[in-house]
Amino acid sequence: MKLGEEIKLKTFQKYIGYNFTNLSLLQQALTTPQLGNELNIPHYEILETLGDAVIKLIFSFKLYKELGINSPGKLTKIKQCLENNQTFIKIATEMELWKYIYASKNQNVKKSSILSDVFEAVCGALYIDADEDIMVVKTKIIDKFFKDWDKIIADCSNFSKNELLEFLQKKYKITPLIEYQYLAKGAQHKLYWVAKKPRILDQNGKILLKLPKNLKSNPHKTKKEAEKELSENIMHFLIRKGK
Repeated sequence: MKLGEEIKLKTFQKYIGYNFTNLSLLQQALTTPQLGNELNIPHYEILETLGDAVIKLIFSFKLYKELGINSPGKLTKIKQCLENNQTFIKIATEMELWKYIYASKNQNVKKSSILSDVFEAVCGALYIDADEDIMVVKTKIIDKFFKDWDKIIADCSNFSKNELLEFLQKKYKITPLIEYQYLAKGAQHKLYWVAKKPRILDQNGKILLKLPKNLKSNPHKTKKEAEKELSENIMHFLIRKGK
């Protein structure tokens, strides 16, 4: 192991407050498949899969036991929101996880799905190194970096838009911009909102794909509820048309 690698691994361990018994596990979790294949060394893919399962279990118990969410439908919806790539990318970006990743020279990991993958892989590596003690992952990662649970749960009302964003990212290999217009209806003291005229733009602000002009939501009490329905309508349209 080179000196620079030792320093990087030591710094990351100090950052999360945990010292790995098997340091090669941490290095594997931080290594992209592209670099791993280039150098013929272990990379994060298998640890990512294990970490995904560990995180899902932690979320389920935290939502049920600590946050008192006992509706199966609501728990499932919030858990899906928490588990999506955009949430993990956001948390990993706040952690500045990109600083610690071993990647090929042509890989730009900032704000990419690699951050989400590595986040899950680190949780998988931590679980294995801690003799399969799930509480270590919970205290060192989940409780430490998922801070404002009330805000996180409130933001889950945007789950449909995030789901649409992930669908578009996978198809077009870029992160598009989704724009809606909003129409206020009703009396001033009792407004209802309609989301309409959706636009999906590429990173240069140009139309990425054309949508029907008549796509809109029904009236809702809040903009977020209207946005949620319109996001779902767009998803249904794209899937139906095979876009």
